[in-house]
Amino acid sequence: MTKKTPAYGVRAAKGPVARMSIERRDPGPHDVAIEILYCGICHSDVHKVNDDWGTTHFPVVPGHEIVGRVVSQGTSASRFREGDLAGVGCIVDSCRVCPECRAGHEMFCEKGVTFTFDSLEPDGKTWTYGGYSTNMVVDERYVLRIPKGLDPARAAPLLCAGITTYSPLRQFGCKRGDRVAVVGLGGLGHMAVKFAASMGAEVTVLSGSRDEEKDAARLGAKGFVATREPGALEAHEGTFDLLVDTVSAPHDLNKQLTLLRNFGTMVLVGLPPATPLDPFALVHGNKRLAGSNIGGIPETQEMLDYCGKHGVAADVELIKANQINDAYARMGRGDVRYRFVIDGASFGA
Repeated sequence: MTKKTPAYGVRAAKGPVARMSIERRDPGPHDVAIEILYCGICHSDVHKVNDDWGTTHFPVVPGHEIVGRVVSQGTSASRFREGDLAGVGCIVDSCRVCPECRAGHEMFCEKGVTFTFDSLEPDGKTWTYGGYSTNMVVDERYVLRIPKGLDPARAAPLLCAGITTYSPLRQFGCKRGDRVAVVGLGGLGHMAVKFAASMGAEVTVLSGSRDEEKDAARLGAKGFVATREPGALEAHEGTFDLLVDTVSAPHDLNKQLTLLRNFGTMVLVGLPPATPLDPFALVHGNKRLAGSNIGGIPETQEMLDYCGKHGVAADVELIKANQINDAYARMGRGDVRYRFVIDGASFGA
């Protein structure tokens, strides 16, 4: 059985995000039905709507930074109770039995992960719809618990921007006393600053605009480098243990590698265009260039629990569903501090 659900999505590439109706399944034995309270807007939502990657299946309903309230569950579901705050991130299903799934790396499922929107369900024919809607149904194995004390609106972006930046800091051992550089101060970068500072690192923000210097300090950064100023990067060569690069625009990775100490690591979480890489920049000083994806379900829950314990949450601007197109346009201009979050009540209004 399915039921009609109010949602916002797009029927063709680059079309405006508009009200539509989608079908949601009734909860199966292991499913949880969630009333969506808040949904963050990720840059990948815009890319999918515009079909920038050439893979979008229309109609598409974006949204994978979801916080809601459990309203019902299947007969065999036991992890949640009605009224619990729950989160849904980028993943809603996987094979569960391959080595990657068993290791908690569901995003690399060898049989194919099912993403929260614009992705095929395991049946191979049903497409997923995301969080720009009033409700959704998800297998309880892929539902996250939102810690008490976290503002649910500010917790929503943690389901993507949060785990995307928490994971590399954990992978590469960010700890008290480390010197960490964060490149870019957007939706990802502001979370990287908050996490690294909360872990005891001395954080420096690298940004093309000095307009962000005060905000960087407010978020926890101790230093700021305006990268376009002459000699700015040279003054910091050999300085950092870890560099987290959140930028997807073209920029010089070789220059950034010079900022690392010997045995330091530069990790990319943004997706810049292909760029020439000088092997000498890596070999000299035994430096590492790495990439980091999102995180699996166990690590995402770990991240949420960490945020609950340390009071870490995103800086957000709350909007209504009828403001989504304006929000997309503002994101294109960099006019957001630092994540738009949609009020779920407005999807059905």
